[in-house]
Amino acid sequence: MSAAFSLAKASGTRARSAAWLMRTRGRLDTSGLRILFYHRISDDRDELAVSPSSFAEQMDYLASEAYRVVDVLSAIDLLESGKPLARTVALTFDDGFLDLAEHALPVLSERGFRGTVFVAPAVTDGRTSFSWYREEQPPLLAWDDIVALDRDGTLRFEAHSLTHPNLPALDDAAAHEEIAGSKRELENRLGRLVNAFSYPSGLYGHREQQIAAEAGYKVAVSCEPGVNHRSTDRFALRRRQVDARDSLLDFRAKLGGGHDSSPPFRGLYRRLRYSAG
Repeated sequence: MSAAFSLAKASGTRARSAAWLMRTRGRLDTSGLRILFYHRISDDRDELAVSPSSFAEQMDYLASEAYRVVDVLSAIDLLESGKPLARTVALTFDDGFLDLAEHALPVLSERGFRGTVFVAPAVTDGRTSFSWYREEQPPLLAWDDIVALDRDGTLRFEAHSLTHPNLPALDDAAAHEEIAGSKRELENRLGRLVNAFSYPSGLYGHREQQIAAEAGYKVAVSCEPGVNHRSTDRFALRRRQVDARDSLLDFRAKLGGGHDSSPPFRGLYRRLRYSAG
């Protein structure tokens, strides 16, 4: 993602947040379930990295508003139970970077918050790497870290494919191996069932949903914005990304319903960037 595009994206986010503030006077829409997602928590110059100070400020805001902050599977259990979801949000983190343990974990633990981390086992192993890092890839959590953190309970680890490919661009056999294989490998590492899947880059279609269901997952999350209700497809759950340049107002607007629809030209950008899917 270019710096120019990121800046333009941030400007668009600010405009939508300002419009939400004027329309609602800052009143949060607490209907349904919103899932927020991050990648890195770091001061590195990386468009996927939210600074530790911003992350702490955002978590402080959730605490000040008496939000219940849970992992994605706990959130779906609440959604299906029919219990009130007011002021409940699920936190997720994609890819499993080391800085989550360094900067996110202490903040979450201190506040009693929980979150889900989606990892790609072949990348964690070092068999492959994330394609978007042209130079050095930031360090990832090691398997010993993942197993220990998963047992601790603040962070729960779930599957994100084997190698983080563009799933719709793969043939059926390769797509099945990426989705089912990541579940199998992660279960072997963790010694428990893995029930949630995150589509890499949010790219999926009916085939990917079907494979995830047949592989035994209970839910799968996308990168499409919006709010989740009891009627929402469990294999197309909506999430809203928290970006590096987001202000606290942007965070409040994303939490409170101001960014539940896709921004202009998002679909075109994704088609151009990923070709398939």
